[in-house]
Amino acid sequence: MTRHTPRLLLLCTFLLCGACKDSRRADGVVLNNDPGDPATNPDPATTPDKKDMASAPDASPSPPPTLDLKLVANPARPAPFDTIEMPAGFDIDYFAKNIDGARSMVRSPSGVLFVGTRRTGKLFALVDADQDGRAETTHLLSDSLDTPNGVALKDGNLYVAEVGRILRFDDIESRLTNPPAPVVVTDDYPDDAHHGWKFIAFGPDGKLYVPVGAPCNVCERDEEIYSTITRIDPDGSNREIVAHGVRNSVGFTWHPVTKELWFTDNGRDRLGDDIPPDELNRVQKDGAHFGFPYCHGGDLLDPDFGDGKSCANYVAPVRQLGPHVAALGMRFYTGGQFPAGFKHQAFIAEHGSWNRTTPIGYRVSLVTLNEAGESQGYHVFAKGWLKPDGTPWGRPVDVLELPDGSMLVSDDFHDAIYRITYKP
Repeated sequence: MTRHTPRLLLLCTFLLCGACKDSRRADGVVLNNDPGDPATNPDPATTPDKKDMASAPDASPSPPPTLDLKLVANPARPAPFDTIEMPAGFDIDYFAKNIDGARSMVRSPSGVLFVGTRRTGKLFALVDADQDGRAETTHLLSDSLDTPNGVALKDGNLYVAEVGRILRFDDIESRLTNPPAPVVVTDDYPDDAHHGWKFIAFGPDGKLYVPVGAPCNVCERDEEIYSTITRIDPDGSNREIVAHGVRNSVGFTWHPVTKELWFTDNGRDRLGDDIPPDELNRVQKDGAHFGFPYCHGGDLLDPDFGDGKSCANYVAPVRQLGPHVAALGMRFYTGGQFPAGFKHQAFIAEHGSWNRTTPIGYRVSLVTLNEAGESQGYHVFAKGWLKPDGTPWGRPVDVLELPDGSMLVSDDFHDAIYRITYKP
């Protein structure tokens, strides 16, 4: 026995005791093992992450209040919401129905909700004049746009992203019944239809952020503009690339405290059911490279483009999401209606897999973070849009917080926008 033996025994005892802890995270969140998904489903939203569990005690010096994220059914709700499961105290109802292909959302300070679409070419404005949580009036602003997925507001003007260009509808709120002809802000974006639909938003710097997806499942293009997130001035000038190696981001936002850009990214197809994961990413340095097409999920080299590359040379995601869940819109919760532990946590709309043997997604998930912005867990927050036979009746696309702290969820399959509320 050497003089180092007691230290080694102490270290081993510490490690073994650490492995004996239960599944309650250091920040008080109960990890949600979802019994509704197949036992063979490797989706990390349904099982604890051992790495996260091991690192949690040192990672969250100021834990939020306890959150019980166990999903409960409420069959007393009217159809179709009798199938939706959420944590206790949460409820869901329609904010608006018959919104054909509802996708990305943005709300004006006066309360007008603008909604983009993808397949229908339509652009909507919804008004909840009496503020009862349900829109009474729907205005169809246009029905002839080219995949107008993304919508953003600045100085009373509505910006809309088509494939290949950005449009602007000036002074839109005074023209809801008689929309003006759009002004072309820029047409200097690629017009590839593959991953050509765009989510857009204005950042804290006053610039418009515009992603450019890969024009393929997986490929390497010489043109620097592909697989990026860009930003431009409101007049379309001064385009810069903020992030490289981004396959297809259809949702991003800024952290309410750090003002850093966070985004979801959809992983490539045709590597099987369980790889690669979708991603939740964080931009801490302009111009950073997030791996595509060489590395996926921070640790998986691409079989076609990864030769001679190292994942260590690219920015790893803050969190690997479920494989092929189609993570789209995301927001950090800042309101006061939900329990305090939800503050500054990331809600993500998962549109759902289209080519997986056992479908997953079709839900709203929650990534919990500590004050340093490190992932502490990945949970299913709301599910039930996927039927037991594996077919969906709805597909969440975007999430948006209302001033009262409730949350909207758009659905381009059920042509609706839902409102999620909480009452203890």
